Amino acid sequence: MNQQYNQISLSFIPISAVEVGQHLYWKIGSYNVHGQVFIVSWIVISTLLIISLIGTQELDRIPNKFQNFMEFILEFLQDIAKNQIGEHEYRVWVPYISTIFLFILGSNWAGALIPWKLIHLPEGELAAPTNDINTTVALSLLTSCAYFYAGISKNGLGYFLRYIEPTPILLPINILEDFTKPLSLSFRLFGNILADELVVSVFTLLVPILIPLPVMILGLFASSIQALIFSTLSAAYIGEALEGHAEH
Repeated sequence: MNQQYNQISLSFIPISAVEVGQHLYWKIGSYNVHGQVFIVSWIVISTLLIISLIGTQELDRIPNKFQNFMEFILEFLQDIAKNQIGEHEYRVWVPYISTIFLFILGSNWAGALIPWKLIHLPEGELAAPTNDINTTVALSLLTSCAYFYAGISKNGLGYFLRYIEPTPILLPINILEDFTKPLSLSFRLFGNILADELVVSVFTLLVPILIPLPVMILGLFASSIQALIFSTLSAAYIGEALEGHAEH
């Protein structure tokens, strides 16, 4: 009887009430917002805005070192979009792909470089925004909306014909694929950043002086690769949505 009662009582626990770790909550209307995610996210966004404003204020025909750096970043991001989406349609999507890459890169580096744990909060602790599953899921859903918009804007409702191509038998698999894309994007990014921060934290506790430095450098490299993978896959999904309907 006790086991049955426990099973029944557990069945009434709302899934939204289950959480991992402690969080600093802000009450906005009827919603609880993770405050620490917003704090670090706005720090990253502000830093990116300041760098972009400084780098584009005085543009010279003969660029200085900082302007050269900004132009290199722009060309690099354009190449990501161009290689995955195609030369004729990539320009429209450069702002989105660039924003995704820079925000993820800035968030990952913020978690790898800044000792957030030294800042004490009433609850929870500051960390990279991409260390929170809510952030990575939100970014993944943005990409899902982007490639649905790309396909529908190019071919209208005919975009959904791809679910029965090359045969209607594949309809369930093609629908499932659209669910697995954001899941794989979000959990890959979240898992890698969380693992990196945990490794650095453990090494810092065990050997707090020299050993964590190589691990932090490796973490910076891994963080950059994760930003590149996420933005490249986002561009590839958009390119696939556009490409698949050029034939109709």
